[in-house]
Amino acid sequence: MPEAAETRAPAEATDEAVRVYQHFREVFGGAPTSRRKRREEPARGASAPFGAGREPRALGDTLNTLTVELGWSSPLAQQELLSSWSEVAGDETARHSEPVGLEHGVLTVRCDSTAWATQLRMMRTTIAARIVDRYPEAGVETIRFQGPDAPSWKKGPRSVPGRGPRDTYG
Repeated sequence: MPEAAETRAPAEATDEAVRVYQHFREVFGGAPTSRRKRREEPARGASAPFGAGREPRALGDTLNTLTVELGWSSPLAQQELLSSWSEVAGDETARHSEPVGLEHGVLTVRCDSTAWATQLRMMRTTIAARIVDRYPEAGVETIRFQGPDAPSWKKGPRSVPGRGPRDTYG
C-alpha cells in the first residue's frame, strides 16, 4: 500500500499545480507570448501623443470653442453688454443710466431723470447700432428707457383713505 500512496501523491500534486496555474491564468490573463510586450497601435481617431490634433492651442481659443459647443455665447454676450455699458453708451450717459436687464430681446435701461430717458430715446438707433456691432450674439432687438420711479402718494402720514381730494369738488 505504501507504493500506491507514492504513485498518487505526484498525480495529486500535478493536479493541484494545474489548478493553481489555471486559476492564476484566469485572474491575471494568459501568459505573454514573448518576454517583450508588443506595443498596441492606437486606433484611428484615438488620442496619441504628438499625433494629429495634439498641437498646443491658446486657452482663449479653447474656451471660445467650448462656449459655442455648449450654447453659452448668447448669455455671455448679454452679461458682457451689461457690464460694459459705459463703453457702449459713453461715460457721461453711463453716469446717468444703467442697464437693468435683457429679456426677450428687449434691453431695459433705467435713467436718473425723465430728461435723460427722453434724450436716450432720441439716441436709441445710435446705441442699438453700437450694441449690434459689438455684441451681435446678445440678441438685442430694441431698447426700452425708463425714467425714475414716481413717488406713490398712497402711503405715508398725510395720505387719506378713499378717493382723496377729488370727492370734495362735486
